[in-house]
Amino acid sequence: MSETQSVESISIPTHDSYENFVARLGLNESNQSGASTYKNNWTSRNRLLVEQAYRSSWLVGVGVDAVPDDMTRKGITITSKLEDGRKKQLDNAWDEMGLWEALNDTLKWARLYGGAVGVILIDGQNYSKPLRIEAIEKDSFKGIMVMDRWMLNATTEQRVKEIGPDFGMPEFYRVVTSATGIPPWKIHHSRLIRFDGVTLPYQQRLTENDWGMSVIERCFDRLLAFDSATTGVAQLVYKAHLRTYSIEGLRGLLAMGKDNPAFKALMAHMDMIRQYQSNEGMTIMDAKDKFEAHTYSYAGLSDVLAQFGQQVSGAFGIPLVRLFGQSPAGFSTGDADLSNYYDNVSTQQERKLRRPVRKLFAVLHMSMFSKPLPDDFSFEFNELWQTPDGDRAETAGKVVDATVKAVDAGLMTEKAGAQHLQETSRVTGLGGTISDEDIDNASDLPPPSEKDLDLVQASQPKEGGAPARNTITTDSAGSRSNRRGLLRWFQ
Repeated sequence: MSETQSVESISIPTHDSYENFVARLGLNESNQSGASTYKNNWTSRNRLLVEQAYRSSWLVGVGVDAVPDDMTRKGITITSKLEDGRKKQLDNAWDEMGLWEALNDTLKWARLYGGAVGVILIDGQNYSKPLRIEAIEKDSFKGIMVMDRWMLNATTEQRVKEIGPDFGMPEFYRVVTSATGIPPWKIHHSRLIRFDGVTLPYQQRLTENDWGMSVIERCFDRLLAFDSATTGVAQLVYKAHLRTYSIEGLRGLLAMGKDNPAFKALMAHMDMIRQYQSNEGMTIMDAKDKFEAHTYSYAGLSDVLAQFGQQVSGAFGIPLVRLFGQSPAGFSTGDADLSNYYDNVSTQQERKLRRPVRKLFAVLHMSMFSKPLPDDFSFEFNELWQTPDGDRAETAGKVVDATVKAVDAGLMTEKAGAQHLQETSRVTGLGGTISDEDIDNASDLPPPSEKDLDLVQASQPKEGGAPARNTITTDSAGSRSNRRGLLRWFQ
């Protein structure tokens, strides 16, 4: 073929055929990612699946229980002043009724099922009526009964019309579980402490009958990947050390049947091999037989499991050191991760627990003392992070030193200083033994100024001279409280 013919036989690709070689990028192009999408798996609606996962998988159990346990683990400290030792009485009654346990269970079942409520049990009241704290009789508060979303139905046809935090929420809830002996109550929303697992937007909340979503729905695929990987690694242990023994004509021996002398001789040979391998590590075999040992390498499996564990940890929002109960590898101690996690738990306490806890204190105070809770009632959630003893002692020293200097400078009275030490005792560990009676007995007057001390010294007799007369000074001519505050500093 000539050079001219070879050039003429070459075909130039057209524009359409050239496009077949162009890379198609983006979700709307014809590529492997073009068909990628997300769909609902409706795990929260499958109650049996959720319960089986909670009972069968320890990882699901920890992912559901960890945050509620930490939110209710350290309790609270009442920071406001209450009369007649009522602070201690409220704390004791709170513990005796198991209110922290009830709140803990309510939070757990809300995270597991997508929603749960705690019913405020008050003896002698109609549960279909709004809760009136001022109408609670003495010793009528009996605790909290926990119910998950499957034990009662929200009446979506009746909504809260009063503008406030509950505006637009279901007004009533009907109990549908009667096997536990609970009456088929119609409960007003004001008598409930409600928690949702994962809050949903409006349209999705309607599909869940006004409840939230289970926390395991988002990470269900990651949970399956982690459990499948760990199960697969466990199965590899049985195949870590395989041995093969090649025998010439084995298939023919097996075809003769178990009663054939040749087959019995083969089994006797195998028993002898086992005996000598166990006792002396020796393998006796025919010259034509072949014995091989195969080992499996686990290199890289730990990295794969670690990656799956990190994905599950991120899906639950719980650090590895808390979720798996072991310290991370490398130079990290996990303290920074735990500190960030505890900050998140503190945020959840303020958002989800402050209103219910205050409401329960109002009910408890009215039930115990037949008086409404003071308007200035306040409390703080105790810190989850355990400060080392050395750091706490250093902090306590600084707080006490600053308080003493403030009192000496007249910026703070002794009573205010005692209150400050009492309130900071949960952080410093110092001042917790200061009682309300000690604070009441402390002086609420500022310390004397230098002018007051000069007047006191001037009133004392000089050495070798006559005693000074009890003359009235400008300070002593004031009110009785001022004179009492000045005389307290006399020698």
